[in-house]
Amino acid sequence: MSTGSAGHELSAGAKAFAFGSMCIGLFIALLDIQIVSASLKDIGGGLAAGPDEVPWVQTSYLIAEIVVIPLSGWLSRVMSTRWLFCFSAIGFTVSSVLCGFAWDIQSMIVFRALQGFLGGSMIPTVFTTGFVYFHGKQRVIIAAIIGTLSSLAPTLGPTIGGWITDHYSWHWLFFINIVPGIFVAVVVPMLVRIDRPDLSLLKGADYLGIALMAIFLGCLEYVLEEGPRWEWLDDEGIRVAAVISALAGIGFVWRALTHRSPVVDLRAFKDRNFALGCLFSFVTGIGIFSTIYLTPLFLSRVRGFSALDIGLAVFSTGVFQVAGIPLYSVVGKRFDLRWLLMFGLACFGVGMWSFTFITHDWGWRELLLPQAFRGFSQLFAVAPVVTLTLGSLSPERLKLGSGLFNLMRNLGGAIGIAASGTLLNGRVNFHFLRLAEHLNSANASMVGMLQRIEAHDAAVAGGVINGHTAALKTLWALTLREAQTQTFADIFLVIALCFVAATLLVPAMRKVQSQVAAVSAESH
Repeated sequence: MSTGSAGHELSAGAKAFAFGSMCIGLFIALLDIQIVSASLKDIGGGLAAGPDEVPWVQTSYLIAEIVVIPLSGWLSRVMSTRWLFCFSAIGFTVSSVLCGFAWDIQSMIVFRALQGFLGGSMIPTVFTTGFVYFHGKQRVIIAAIIGTLSSLAPTLGPTIGGWITDHYSWHWLFFINIVPGIFVAVVVPMLVRIDRPDLSLLKGADYLGIALMAIFLGCLEYVLEEGPRWEWLDDEGIRVAAVISALAGIGFVWRALTHRSPVVDLRAFKDRNFALGCLFSFVTGIGIFSTIYLTPLFLSRVRGFSALDIGLAVFSTGVFQVAGIPLYSVVGKRFDLRWLLMFGLACFGVGMWSFTFITHDWGWRELLLPQAFRGFSQLFAVAPVVTLTLGSLSPERLKLGSGLFNLMRNLGGAIGIAASGTLLNGRVNFHFLRLAEHLNSANASMVGMLQRIEAHDAAVAGGVINGHTAALKTLWALTLREAQTQTFADIFLVIALCFVAATLLVPAMRKVQSQVAAVSAESH
């Protein structure tokens, strides 16, 4: 494979333009994970869908994307990077148009699955191209850009989606992909020529391994997405999917380790940096996607914010992450990336810990500093691990490795969201009962509040019984609000502990400066 040789035929400016064009594809593919999250009610209303059907608008995309991401390395070897990216961009754009014209919830689910599957390959190929085109200290900046976009896009998804839905209609959540999709589909194959297709790989490929991997990851994602809503293994469908996922997963690992040409190179985990880097990618996936899930949910349930208000409230995370790029670009060239990674993971953990002080009064003002700190530290937690993990791989293994690396981030996000949903269901009841223990006649504050509410509502409703019932309803609502708030604080604490554990493992990574130089020399 001639990875790297063709890439040096371009000027520095052409490489930057080609890489930037691919980053647009990366951004829209990741943006569409969360762009519908704030508009599911509008989509469900427009398609006459029930509450159990609407979440599949998001779930179908995630399942399809998580299946194709680890396949992207093999697909890029078969089709070449530029034609895989071009095909992905065209398919993503066409399926986006179909989503906008969906006529019922079933067609929307099918088109969203196509959108996720056809666009998912754009994500890891950007990592590969960036590391082929740029070397040495340039990779610090490339990693910062990729890391920022990888976490910024899903963070901004609810904001952009809420704004579009409020000002136009939910159909434009998908139509906005047309122009950037066409742009990257035209530009990338013209400029990105880092390798050639190898159709001979289709002969003798491990198609059974591909099928087992698709079943394993698809069923796993289904279990993680739907488990919290259906009480996990109490539901027969979840139980069946979990068993199928486990069996397919065992079969997939066996095929990947024994087949002479596996589609996914699990042996890359023998490399210490790669294995630890995937673990850190997994943990940052938990932090990024869980907070994207939890913060809007808190603002919606506890504060009653609209979709647009929620988007504006979480916007500060992205702003401060982008603002940190110049600083990271400077220090990343001067300091050991392992210490920057340790700093980023530790600060991310501190940021999560700062959310544990949350109260029912928190709005955008109270969230500003914790989110700003998280956004800044997020850059230092994501960018160094990209270089430390992929920089230790040879060009031949880079394609397959980038797919696994991105898969671990998405799996971390899926597991983080699933665990958060489970804790929300269980801990709310726990805190509600604990608070209720103190709500008795000996609680003077509660008795006084009830009497005031009863007197007010009795005068309005015209009856003591109505006033007493209204007072009890108000007390129940206030207790539930506090129980929910305490539960959100518990979950943020659990996420913070995950980052503490990850921080302690960073010194086990090796420096990659010499390896980066070796890769650069080999590419020349």
